[in-house]
Amino acid sequence: MVEPLPLSNKKFIDGGKVVNFDFSDEQKSLKEQARKFLDDRSGSTVVRQVLDGEQPYSKALWKEMAEMGWLGTTIPEEYGGAGLGYLELCVLAEEIGRSLAPVPFSSSVYLASEALQLVGSDSQKKTWLTKLAAGETIATLALAEGVGRTTEKNLQCTFSNGVLNGTKVPVSDGLIADIAIVTATNAAGKASLVLVELDNSSVSRAEISSVDMVRRQATITFKQTPAVLLGEEGQGWAVLTHLLNKAAVLFAFEQIGGADRAMEMARDYALGRYAFGRAIGSFQAIKHKLADMYIKNELARSNSYFGAWALSSDAEELPLAAATARVSATQAFDFAAKENLQIHGGMGYTWEFDCHLYYRRSKLTGLCLGSQIVWKEKLVKQLEQQAAVA
Repeated sequence: MVEPLPLSNKKFIDGGKVVNFDFSDEQKSLKEQARKFLDDRSGSTVVRQVLDGEQPYSKALWKEMAEMGWLGTTIPEEYGGAGLGYLELCVLAEEIGRSLAPVPFSSSVYLASEALQLVGSDSQKKTWLTKLAAGETIATLALAEGVGRTTEKNLQCTFSNGVLNGTKVPVSDGLIADIAIVTATNAAGKASLVLVELDNSSVSRAEISSVDMVRRQATITFKQTPAVLLGEEGQGWAVLTHLLNKAAVLFAFEQIGGADRAMEMARDYALGRYAFGRAIGSFQAIKHKLADMYIKNELARSNSYFGAWALSSDAEELPLAAATARVSATQAFDFAAKENLQIHGGMGYTWEFDCHLYYRRSKLTGLCLGSQIVWKEKLVKQLEQQAAVA
């Protein structure tokens, strides 16, 4: 098992003060418990049952996560949640990414639940957060509208007089979601967030091909569909930007979990596979590959710890920290998944080995909040703003 860097490497100097970005003993204990649970309940056998079967997600695993309070980690207790913080959610996200848990966790927890907490009315929170925390309702965020970058100016989905029209594609977990948080524009060209119940005859859904069929994607079309406004009309894009920054940190931890597991798979195979009378892990080329994977993973971890601090403290550095974590974690997972395949050689490309599962997930998570190009541009913008102030 690859362990994080020593504690001394998680302390930073800020204005003469030492800032410790490490997790507490309680959070580390939660991490250990989550790993044991997921190792037992969400192995590759369970992932493959969803991949090869007709069920779009593991209902049994989803139910157990709800019973343990994971689905309501950051939801206040008054709405049926656990009332914990974002650091605990980061810990869970890393273990979920490591196990490739076949559940709509990110869609419901990182995105829809957080959107409701940000701008939902008290009655909306009571109605939906309670159900989300209990696992009775699955939710998703519907943002993209096809190929290309989605911006406030090019939104085609419209919301007027309580009615929603337009098409969203791709929508993660769109086939199984009960509700969707949808970005739509008004007559003035300003974006709003609206909540839609998807069990409606005016809503049509269709599955689309995806590189990762464990987390299935959908096209959702709305035709005169009833919807309710979340927050203030025309103020949705600012809320969405903040929401995506928060989600970027959580996805980064998922990616770290996946990257670490891919590296461990490569290491274990290299130690057990022999060629020319010796383990292939003893060859310099393989050592270099594993070392490069480790370096990229630990760089991503350090950046994600910074993101976790900014997220949990609602720091003004969150946009910078989120972009940094997102870019480095995406690169680390992509690299680890590819190198894992390479080290496994011809065996790694077969369906029977699990290498392709991590490769597929690396591609999906690298696009789900916008491509690397989008987040690199955000990072550059934040660095430029920081330099201008300095």
